[in-house]
Amino acid sequence: MTGSKSIKLILKVRCKMDNPIGIFDSGIGGLTVVKQLMHLLPNEQLIYFGDTARVPYGTKSKRLVQQYALEDANFLMQFDVKMIVIACNSASAAARELLQEKLDVPVLGVVSPGASAAVENTRNGKIGVIGTQATIGSNAYVRAINKLSDDIEVSGQPCPLLVPLVEEGWLDDQVTDLAIQKYLKDLLQADIDTLILGCTHYPVLEPNIQKAVGETVRLIDSGKETAKAVKAVLEQKNMLNMGIKNSEDQFYVSDIPAKFEEIGSRFLGKPLNNIQRVDFDRFLIESGLTNEIQLQD
Repeated sequence: MTGSKSIKLILKVRCKMDNPIGIFDSGIGGLTVVKQLMHLLPNEQLIYFGDTARVPYGTKSKRLVQQYALEDANFLMQFDVKMIVIACNSASAAARELLQEKLDVPVLGVVSPGASAAVENTRNGKIGVIGTQATIGSNAYVRAINKLSDDIEVSGQPCPLLVPLVEEGWLDDQVTDLAIQKYLKDLLQADIDTLILGCTHYPVLEPNIQKAVGETVRLIDSGKETAKAVKAVLEQKNMLNMGIKNSEDQFYVSDIPAKFEEIGSRFLGKPLNNIQRVDFDRFLIESGLTNEIQLQD
């Protein structure tokens, strides 16, 4: 995409402690990150946007993912959020640095926290990563780990069947267990002692994965690590809400696909309420985000 116009972003935010945290994902997998944020930061209001009309992001070009991420973030900025959390591995890899440059609120993704935790936990310097084809192909976790240590061997394994199996609800099914075993065979042969769950769908399968790898392999849930990182940043910037939660969490989607509430409740670990479908195309037009934009290569 070419052109001289830059995307219009809502930059100025009243960064009060009781401002909400904004989270976005390409679909509903990011609700596993929301679950961890709810657990660790019960006083914080969360506003979630799932771009379910344009899922998946993993099959799109980097430039298009950057555009989508900018649009998603701008939607959340209208709620005066004090932080943006990218609960999507593909968008974290492609657009986190761009959003940090464009926005005046902290921006965290799921890749760096997961990579940091894996480096801290490995004992033999051999880390495995499972994720979608796009996430593994991007080498985002490899780069993040190599920035922290150049003595660690990283092995990646795409697991394309796991997302549809999770969304189908086949959590205690032999087919799912067999798929996990087949995907993890090469990683176990590589003698990994730490495994990053590099897709927000995978924490739902954590018991299945732990059984397949054995108790000696430590699993790293990027959602849990991201929640810890969010809390640390809020504490550092004195933006942690020390009072009571004064507003309900809100969930917005650009489309409501079949079984959305059922799947979302499974990811969240409780009933998914306060869901609103937004006319995202109208929002983009009214906010001027249909202009040509300048993006990173």
